[in-house]
Amino acid sequence: MAWKLPRYSGKDYVLLAWSVGPFAISINALMLGTLYFTDYRVFLTATPLAAIDFSIGFTLCCVIGVWLRNQYKQETGISSRMLVMIGFFMIMTVVFLLGLFRIYEQIPIYQYRFDVNEFVWACISTGIFVIFITFIQEGIYRYEIWKVKMQEHEQLSNASRQNRLQTVRNQVNPHFLFNSLNALSSLIDDNEEQAEAFLDEMSKVYRYMLRNEEGEMVTIEAELRFIQSYYYLLKTRYGHGLQITVDARRDKETWWLPPLTLQTIVDNAFTQNSLSPQQPLCIAITTSNNTLTIRHNVQPKLRSEELETESGIDNLVTRYRLLHQASIDIQENDQERTIVLPLFAYKKEVAL
Repeated sequence: MAWKLPRYSGKDYVLLAWSVGPFAISINALMLGTLYFTDYRVFLTATPLAAIDFSIGFTLCCVIGVWLRNQYKQETGISSRMLVMIGFFMIMTVVFLLGLFRIYEQIPIYQYRFDVNEFVWACISTGIFVIFITFIQEGIYRYEIWKVKMQEHEQLSNASRQNRLQTVRNQVNPHFLFNSLNALSSLIDDNEEQAEAFLDEMSKVYRYMLRNEEGEMVTIEAELRFIQSYYYLLKTRYGHGLQITVDARRDKETWWLPPLTLQTIVDNAFTQNSLSPQQPLCIAITTSNNTLTIRHNVQPKLRSEELETESGIDNLVTRYRLLHQASIDIQENDQERTIVLPLFAYKKEVAL
């Protein structure tokens, strides 16, 4: 694998190409005077020497800048980092200029003799130039961060819109709604008490969807209550073909996750897999420390009715990555699929 130097921003080489010429010409004009412009040998040799000296110094400054940026990661440390960077760069400016001056002394055609006043002025003018470039580099870096943040914000907005659209689809899904109403109608005729319980769970499901479709986070406690109600409706339709078990820790009220996360995963599981009383789809939901694990057996359908349900998982992965800078661990083999979700300590109150 090729080794690459650390880059302070995405425009390091562009900035180097833009600044190396003015530096080489101005420093040689200051050091060598009119000889630099009147003797082509001096011009053709001194220009690349100064350019190489500047390029090496510029590259080392970028390496140091990246290292300091890793040491001062907090936004509040920008001022301190800039002061330390400029201090390092000033020291390097003096060292590289002194080395360049001593090299020129060794080349007879340059007729150069070290002069303290010229050296001081060279350090001052180059130092101002270096500070100017440093602020340009920092500005480019901050602009690149801003662009990434804007792109992530746009992606998060798209993911949120897709999530709200999926939520609306779930709310008005004719298959789910009609099946629920048909089940309710049958229960009214056969068992009024069970029909009342079914209607109560159905109202809980839709109330939760309506209250939290635009919510950013909900407690795992609320999400688990919702999935139990949702499972009640599904079980009425699928019977023993679908089995969902929940094993949650006592501290589940302190952990949070995006709303309707479990519904997305459960819908994906029973839509992509076949189920029957003889071969039930078994979904186990467990919590451990700050993670939520959903595990189910794999019984793929020969032909899926709603292939787009995998997009719900993709959207969930995107929401986690953009909203919380966290990743969802998905593992699957021929027998089982396991999804591990990170939970978050979140303080904001959300309507449940």
